[in-house]
Amino acid sequence: MGEALESGLLNRKAYLEWEAGQVEKHEYVAGEVFAMVGARREHVLVAGGLYARLRAQLKGTRCQVFVSDMKLFVAEADAYFYPDVMVSCDEGDRRAELAIEHPCLVVEVLSEGTAEYDRGAKFAAYRKLPALSEYLLVDIGARRLELFRRQADGWLMTESVAGMPPLQLRSVDCTLSVDEAFEDLVD
Repeated sequence: MGEALESGLLNRKAYLEWEAGQVEKHEYVAGEVFAMVGARREHVLVAGGLYARLRAQLKGTRCQVFVSDMKLFVAEADAYFYPDVMVSCDEGDRRAELAIEHPCLVVEVLSEGTAEYDRGAKFAAYRKLPALSEYLLVDIGARRLELFRRQADGWLMTESVAGMPPLQLRSVDCTLSVDEAFEDLVD
């Protein structure tokens, strides 16, 4: 996560009004606003591939897949984020104009600059979402998938690397192998 912008603290309403006039995207966390940097080619290819796979899997269901231009609002963290990919099967989210609030799956493609934040503070905020049942981290450099699944007593992490069985994304009834996740990348 980058440095907060020098704009002073904003409330949520002021942030939404301000950001509507911006060219770049900005995340909002408890009054602070953070500029989102452009993604690298590999990041865009992996996120786009995951979006396409999930969209095809969920076609004809009540679930919708969103890419990084849709906000995710986490009320208990007083935050707006832009996940790389997310899925919501919530009827209220189907009518949402600016932000999803009840995703069942959130996917973040890690980059060198965001990996620590995506695994730490951002995941801490995401865990406050009652509807979230799975959080998938996609590590391009290590060619690894890390799936966190909500359990009654906490979160269980399962990882997959090349040669391992595909992960079961139960929230969307889909399997995902490492080869599928990184199929658009040139070695």
